[in-house]
This record gives sequence, structure tokens and C-alpha cells, in this order.
Amino acid sequence: MNLKPGIWKLQVAALVSAALLLALSPEPVRTAPQAAAYDVILRNGTVIDGTGHPRYRADVATRNGRIVRVGDLTGAPAAIDLDVTGLYVTPGFINLHSHASPAALPGAVNMLTQGVTTEMLNSDGGGSIGIAAQLARLEAAGLAVNVGAYIGFNSVWSRTVGPADRRASDDEIEQMRALVVVGLEAGAWGVSAGLDYKPAYFATTDEVVRVVEAARPWRTHFTNHERVTPESGFRSRAGIEETIAIGERAGLGSLVTHMKAQGPDRGAAGALVELMRAATARGHFTAADAYPYLAGQTSLGALIIPAWAQDGGNDAMRQRFADPALRARIVAEAEQAMNARFSGAQGVYLPATRRQLTDVMEQFGVSHGEAVVRLLEQEGNQPAILKFGDESDLVAILQYRDTAIACDCGATTSDRTHPRNYGTYPRVLGRYVRETGALGWEDAVRRMTGLPASLAGMVDRGFLAPGMIADITVFDPATILDHATYEDPAQYSTGVRHVLVNGRFALRDGAPTGERAGRALARTFHMPSRPMSTGAPRRFEASGAMTIEASGSSRAATLAFRLDQTADGRRTTGTLRFSDTESGVELEMIDSGLLQTAAGWATWTGIARAVGSEAVRAMTVIIDRAADPSGATVIIASDDGYRVTGSLRRD
Repeated sequence: MNLKPGIWKLQVAALVSAALLLALSPEPVRTAPQAAAYDVILRNGTVIDGTGHPRYRADVATRNGRIVRVGDLTGAPAAIDLDVTGLYVTPGFINLHSHASPAALPGAVNMLTQGVTTEMLNSDGGGSIGIAAQLARLEAAGLAVNVGAYIGFNSVWSRTVGPADRRASDDEIEQMRALVVVGLEAGAWGVSAGLDYKPAYFATTDEVVRVVEAARPWRTHFTNHERVTPESGFRSRAGIEETIAIGERAGLGSLVTHMKAQGPDRGAAGALVELMRAATARGHFTAADAYPYLAGQTSLGALIIPAWAQDGGNDAMRQRFADPALRARIVAEAEQAMNARFSGAQGVYLPATRRQLTDVMEQFGVSHGEAVVRLLEQEGNQPAILKFGDESDLVAILQYRDTAIACDCGATTSDRTHPRNYGTYPRVLGRYVRETGALGWEDAVRRMTGLPASLAGMVDRGFLAPGMIADITVFDPATILDHATYEDPAQYSTGVRHVLVNGRFALRDGAPTGERAGRALARTFHMPSRPMSTGAPRRFEASGAMTIEASGSSRAATLAFRLDQTADGRRTTGTLRFSDTESGVELEMIDSGLLQTAAGWATWTGIARAVGSEAVRAMTVIIDRAADPSGATVIIASDDGYRVTGSLRRD
């Protein structure tokens, strides 16, 4: 498990104490008979549901991996019945920007102890192009958390164009567009890029637009580690403007990933936030993600060695190091980059050997640029933690309404890494909510749950409501806190008490259970990336005759869908009735869930009952008019395995 000794002792002590109680008490836990109505009931907790609306006291019940009741469940039996008085019960946290180690995903202890239940892989444009095979491989090995994946522009560009600084041919552009579409067809949740990284750095803005525009029909988003160049004076603003422009021109939402204010823009985060606000106001939805630290981590040479010196790959770069004249130029430009972006040598730390760059300078008796070159020559392109920015910038970015929390990290067992791998989410909740009040509890949870789910295009995760998948995090607001530091990053956070992944306990009483209930998550064409719609009243109507296509034949069905959601996000009213008579399925809504809407599109999760019986089902309904101008595509799925896709004709 690789737990820190102090925490391990505490957890062992807790388990021993629990065992003694089991041995001595005639009724040690509240256990229901086999006929229990629910799998799990979390009683007397304070629910923060992911919408951003005020918290409230309620019990939460799950069954078959879904949330089926939220309210007063006094007297209801459950197989596992936990009193969570004084704790906050929230949706599981969603990490939109993951660099998870595949070998660590079966345990993912560093993420579970932060409350994370879903990780989005292939960030910064990297990762596998074979999305279907990647997800199948990870799921076969076992997953403690859910995983999804982006299709990475950098990987597509590298495969097609290679490591050299050259223009892509028209044929190569078409090949890359096709690879993007194949990735989306395999379930990718969007297109990621890291235009600050070579060789994708060499692509022009027009080339990037031409490639990622292939995703336009999929109504997804473009997320990018912005390109910060010497030509712009190492300004974050130029890179953020480019990210917004690419998304806008390509017809994709723009997501500025691990947003920061570097170079001359330090202290001016308010102006950078205004770029996103203005884009959204003119109709191009733009969001960001951020982590609560003033240092990032990447490979030592990636952002310090000038781009021209990296042209052609590592071997070509080393040959330039061997040329005295070129080496002198590389050293000078590396120092320029460090001084502008990372506060000079003092801003560079080497976690693998736990040295500051200033230690290396002293060892060799050289400048900071020469020290970087020598390290690359002698020790390879090792990880580097690079400091940037001001606290006031970080707070301004975190407070922007459409900034999600994402750790730029992932499941790992490394103890030579960035503290964000172990502390991001509890640090936001402990420091920026409880201690400084920069964010409120409801808003911080929204940025970890409902907002990233909506940005990605998810329909049944990110919110705590009937019908939603039972990814649930329970934490103590009085004690949640990070403990990881740059010097000792593998310190597990405390305060997260329980984590359910797909309805099963992955973390219980603060200790990992070893459950591997995570799933590989695939996005479909009918799950658009969108702004959150839960902050206002909303209504959606779609009724009429349906044609269901299945197994090469078709059959008739009917749907009546007329739902309203109140502004507080807790009540759905109206009618949902579905009849698939040939299959003997007739359902009607009996318990409110959550209605989410976008242009020409809606999804509802909630509880329905089979007409004429007491059997109930947790359901997800998607109605997509935008994909079918003559009517609508309707997808209905329930927790008992029933799933249909049909075409709805307008009344």
C-alpha cells in the first residue's frame, strides 16, 4: 500500500480497535438482512450535491451502483448502514487533468485519500492514440478509480509529422484529422494539447485548428497547456489567447489547463480571467482548470531548452550541445527562459535527487543555463519542479466561476514527485475554503464535481442526486487537509473518510479497501461538453412516437418528457413516461432526480417505476435534438441493464 509510517500506524490502530469492538459487542454494526432495501445508507450527513446550491442534511442510499434516494430514510434497511453525522457527503471528485501511472491505478491510494473517483488521462496532448485498446488494457488490470481519456494532439502530430520543425502537408493534416475522429469514436472525452511541448510546439496555430476542427461535430472541447514563447516575451496572455482562438475557430469549447500567470503577466491574473469571461460572453464558452500550488512539474529540458535546439529530437539536441557556439547560445536562451518564467535558478528543484539547481551550479561552478545542459548530458531529462506566479494570481484564477480543480497529477506510488499528487483536493478544501475563505464549501465542491463533469460531457456523474452513479466522497470539513511538501511529497492527505466508486467502498474509515470497482468511461456523440445549467430554472419537453432500432430490426415506442427543475436544483417536476410495449417495458418517473440542459439537448437522471408494479429503476435519459433536426435521438438506460436508443418524431 506504500502508506507513510505515521498514517499506517493510525490506520492499523483504527482497524484493531474496530476488530475489538466486533469481538466484544453483540451487535457491532448496523447490518440488515439479505433482503435489505439498499446496499448502502449514509445517514445524517450534510449533502453538498455538486450544483453549487446550499448544503442540506439528508440520508443517501445506493443500490446497484447508483444513488436511489436522498432524504429522510429513517427505518429503511441497508446492507451497510453508516452514520456520517458531522461529515460532508459529496459527489466523487473528478480530475480532468491526470498523468496517472498505469501501474498505480489498481490501488490509486494517493487519489482516493484526496476523494478522487475519476481521472481523465492523456492530458497535455500526450498518451496513447489507440484509446479503445488503452482503456481496455487498464480496465483488465483492475481500477480503483474510474478512468477516461482524451485524444492527444501532441501524440497525433508526433506520429504523423515527427520530431522536426516543419510544416505538415495537406495529406498529413487529413491523416491527423482522421486519427482525432477515431479517438472520439473510441470514447475520447475531448482533444487535449500541450503546445508548449516539442514537437507540437512547432505546429502553427492554423495547423492546430485544421487538425482539431475534425472534432467540431462531436460538440466537445479543446484543452491546452498554453504555448509560452520568447517571441511573446514569455507571456501567459499570448498562450491563453491562442488557446481560446483555437477552440473558437475550430468550433470547440476552450479549456485553459493548469492556468497560471507567468512572465510579465505575474500579478495580472485578473486580466487573464477577463479573457475567458469575454469569450464566454460573446458565445464561445471558455473555462479553465487549476491546482493550488505555485510550482509545476515537467521534464527538465522541456520548457527551458529553446525550441530550435530541440528540433529533430534528443539526439539532434545533444549534437548541438557539442558545438561550442550553439551551446553558448542554448545556455543564454535557457537562462532567459528560467529568469522570465521560473524566477531564475532559485525556481528549479530536482525531486528525483532532492537538489536545487543552485546546488548543481555550486557543484560544477557554472551558470544556471550551463548547469541545466550538464544535467541533461550526464543524468538525462529528469523531472523538474518549476516555481512560478504569485498567490494573488492563484486565488484570482481559483475564484473564476468556470475554473475547475484539477491536479495535473494522477495515481502514483512515487515519493519523488510533486506534492499535488497527494494533496491537491484537500489543500483546496482545507486551506482555500476552511482557513482563508477564498472559496465557499459549496462552490469548491462544485469545481471538483459538477463543473468538471459538465465540461467533459458526463451525464450521470458529478452530482449527488437520485439516478446518478454512486461515486461518493465523504469528508470531515473540520480536519480535511494536505500534508505533502516539496521535500516530502508522499504524505497522504487526511480528512477524507469514505469513498464509494460505482457504489462500492474504495476507501472506508480513511483506509483503502482494495476494491477495484473503477470502470473505463467512454464518451458518446450524444454527451456534449457544456456550461453547467444547474444554476437556474430549466425546462425541457420532447414527446411523441419513437422508433427503436435493435438487432437489425425496429419496433415502436412512445415517450412523454416534460420536466422542470427548480432553481435550487433539488426538485424535478413534470411527466416522464416511456412505453416500449413490444419489450414489455413501461416506465414513469416517481422520484425527482436532476435535469441538465444545453442547446437542443437534455439529460435526466432519476427514479422510475414499472407501470402496474412496485419495481423501481434508476434511470438516465438523454434527448438530443441537435443531432437530429427532424426529431430527436433518445437514449434510455437503467440500472437493471435495460438500454435502448431510438428516434423520436416531433409531435
